[in-house]
Amino acid sequence: MTDVPRSDAETTPAPAGSPDLPDLNEFLADQTHTLLDTARRSVRPEGGFWWLTDDRTPDRGEAVHTWITCRMTHVAALAHRNGDPDAAALVDHGIAALSTLLRDDRYGGWFSAVDQQGAPVDDRKAGYDHAFVLLAASSAARAGRPGADQLLADVQAVVRERFWDAEVGAVRESWNRDWTVTEDYRGANSSMHMVEAFLAAGAATGDASWADRALQIATHLVHTEAARHDWRLPEHYTADWIPLLDYNRDQPADPFRPYGSTMGHWLEWARLLLELEAVLPQPPRWLLADARSLFAAAVRRGWAVDGADGFVYTIDWDDRPVVRARMHWVLAEAIGAAVTLHRRTGDAVYADWYRVFWAYARRYLIDSTGWRHELDVRNLPADTVWHGRPDVYHAYQAVLVSRSADGLGGPGPLAPGTVTA
Repeated sequence: MTDVPRSDAETTPAPAGSPDLPDLNEFLADQTHTLLDTARRSVRPEGGFWWLTDDRTPDRGEAVHTWITCRMTHVAALAHRNGDPDAAALVDHGIAALSTLLRDDRYGGWFSAVDQQGAPVDDRKAGYDHAFVLLAASSAARAGRPGADQLLADVQAVVRERFWDAEVGAVRESWNRDWTVTEDYRGANSSMHMVEAFLAAGAATGDASWADRALQIATHLVHTEAARHDWRLPEHYTADWIPLLDYNRDQPADPFRPYGSTMGHWLEWARLLLELEAVLPQPPRWLLADARSLFAAAVRRGWAVDGADGFVYTIDWDDRPVVRARMHWVLAEAIGAAVTLHRRTGDAVYADWYRVFWAYARRYLIDSTGWRHELDVRNLPADTVWHGRPDVYHAYQAVLVSRSADGLGGPGPLAPGTVTA
C-alpha cells in the first residue's frame, strides 16, 4: 500500500482482545434479507412508506415522511442492483410516491411530510429531504427503474436552483413553500447528506460537477471547521456560516439538530471523504488524512466514555457526554467508516475496530427482527430520541459494505461508492 498519508491525530487502537467473528458472512447474508423484509413491511398501499413501530407494524399516528420514503427507495434500489428479485416493486413504489404524493405540484420541490389524506403536514422545502430525494432518484436510475430518470432530472434542477449556493460553495437549509423566504440557519447535517447525494448523482449521470460541489462542502465543513475545532464538527451555523456552538442547548436530544457535536456524523464524514477521494481525478491528500482524524476522534471521545460499551450520541465542547443514548445509526456508520478506511489503508487498527463494532451490534442492537434504533446508557432498548424503527437505511448500508469487505468477513472488494450510489 502506497501514498497513504497519516494524520496528526493518532489512530486510537481498539480495546484489547478484539473479538473473532467466524460466522459473520452467514450472519450478514441473513441481515440483508431481514432488513429488506422490514422495508417491505413499511409499504403504505396508498403511497410512500410507513414509519414502523418497534414490532415492525405501521405507526398510523405518524405522517408520511419524505426522508423515510426516500431512504426505503434507496435501499430497495441497492437490493435490486445486488440481485434481489423482489426489490424492483419497492423501488417503483417509492418512485411513484416521490413523483406524486410527496411532490408539490404548485410550486415545485418536495414536502417534508403529508398526512394520511395527502395534505402537507410540513410544507417547508428542506435541504435534508431534498438530499434524500436526489439520493433515491439517483439510486433508482442506476437500478434502471421506469420513471427514475425523469425524477432524477427534476430533483437535480431543484437542488441546483434552490439549494446550491454557488457564490459560497455551500447548501441552503430550507425554504418556505413558495421559495420566497429561506431559513436563517445553515446545518452540517443536511450538507453532509447533500455530499452523499451529490456523489450518487455523479455516479448516475456521469456529471463531474456534482463531485466538485461535494468537495467544496467537505473543504469548508471538515477541512476547515472540524479541523479548527480539533475534529469536533460544529453542526449549526448562521446564514453566514458562523458556528452556533450553543444552538439547542435547551433541547439537547433533538433528533435532527441536537446540541453539541455528534460523532456519528464524524464517522459518516470519514466514509464519505474516502468515497469522494475515489471519484476525483486529482483528489487532495487531506481527504484521507481528515478521514483518519475524524475516525480517531470519534472512537477516542465517543466509545465507552461513560463506562459502558457503545457510542454516546453527543458531546459538548469539552468532550463531556451530553446525550448518552446509543443510536443504531452511529454504530452503523462506524462500521462503514472502519471498512472504507481499512480498504484504503490496509491498517489493521480499522479491522480491529470493525470487529469490535460488529460484536457490539450483535450483542446489543440486533434481534431476530432487525436493528433496534436506540439503546439507553445500559444498552437496553429505549426511545428517548427515536421511537420505533423508522427506516433501515443506515443498517442496510453497513451490512452491504461489510458483505464486500475483503478480509473482514466479506467475500471480496466493493467498488468505491457502491453503497451510496
